[in-house]
Amino acid sequence: MWILCALASALCLGFYDVMKKLSVRGNNVLIVLLLNTVFGTLFMMPVIGNTLAHGSIGFDNSVSAHLLIFIKAVIVLCSWLLGYFAIKHLPLTIQGPINASRPVMVLTGAVLIFGESLNWVQWTGIALGFASLYFISRAGADEGFSLRSSRWIWMAIGAAVLGAASSLYDKYLLSLYKPLDVQAWYSLYQCVLMTCAILTLRAVYPATAKTAFSWRWSIPMISVFLTVADLAYFHSLSLDGAMISVVSMIRRGSVVVPFLYGAFALHESNLKTKGADLALLMLSLAILVAGSTMD
Repeated sequence: MWILCALASALCLGFYDVMKKLSVRGNNVLIVLLLNTVFGTLFMMPVIGNTLAHGSIGFDNSVSAHLLIFIKAVIVLCSWLLGYFAIKHLPLTIQGPINASRPVMVLTGAVLIFGESLNWVQWTGIALGFASLYFISRAGADEGFSLRSSRWIWMAIGAAVLGAASSLYDKYLLSLYKPLDVQAWYSLYQCVLMTCAILTLRAVYPATAKTAFSWRWSIPMISVFLTVADLAYFHSLSLDGAMISVVSMIRRGSVVVPFLYGAFALHESNLKTKGADLALLMLSLAILVAGSTMD
C-alpha cells in the first residue's frame, strides 16, 4: 500500500513541476512562491483550526513540537526558493532529472542514519540510477548549463540537497507526530517566513519590487498538486514497512511528466539523448519498486 501512495505522490509532483514552470516563466518568482505558501496554508486551515480548538492525537501542541516543525519549514522553504529560480531559467528536461538525484542523497542518509538496508535488486536499481544521472549531467553541459558556467544548475543542485535533507527529517518527525499535523503547521510557518522575507527584501533592496507579476491560474494549481502529493507521501511514510530511501526514489519518477511537457509543449532540444537517459532512470525506478515487493 505504501508503494501505491508513493506512486500517486510522484504523479502529482510531476504536474506540480509543470504548474511551477507555467507560473514563473517571465514572472516574479518571489510573489509566485508567496502565493503558493498562502494557498497551501488555506488548504490546511481545517487541520490547524482543529488542533487549536481540540488538540490532536499524537500532537502535543507544545513549544518543542512547533520548533521541530518550524525547522522543517525553514529547510523546505530554502529548497523551494532555489528550486523556483532554477526551474524558471533551466529547461524542464534538465531541471527535472537534476531534481531526480534526491534519492541518491536520501539513500546515503537513510543507510547511515536510520540503518535501512536494501536487497540486491534494489541496489541494482540504485546503480542504474547513478549511471543515468551521470549521463543526464553530460546532456546539460552540451546545452551550456555546466557546473562551471551556470548558477541555475547550482541552485537546482542546492534545492535537491535540501529536499533530501527534508525527506530524512520527515522520517524523524513522523515518528513523533501525525502526518496531517506536520503538513498543516509547516505550511503555515512557510507562509509566515515567506511574507517576512519579501517584506525585508523590499525594505533593504527596493529593486526587488520592480519585477513584474502577472496572475495565472497555474499558480493555485501548484498548491493543489503539492498538497495532494504531500498527503500521499506522508501517508506512505507512516505505514508499516515504509522505507524512506525507496519512497524517495519512487517519487522521483515524477520527472516523466515535466519531461514530456518540456518535449512536446516547450519543444526543448537534445531530446533523443535526454530521452535515452531518462529511460535508464525509469528502468532503475522500476527495478527498485520490484525489489521493494520482495520478501
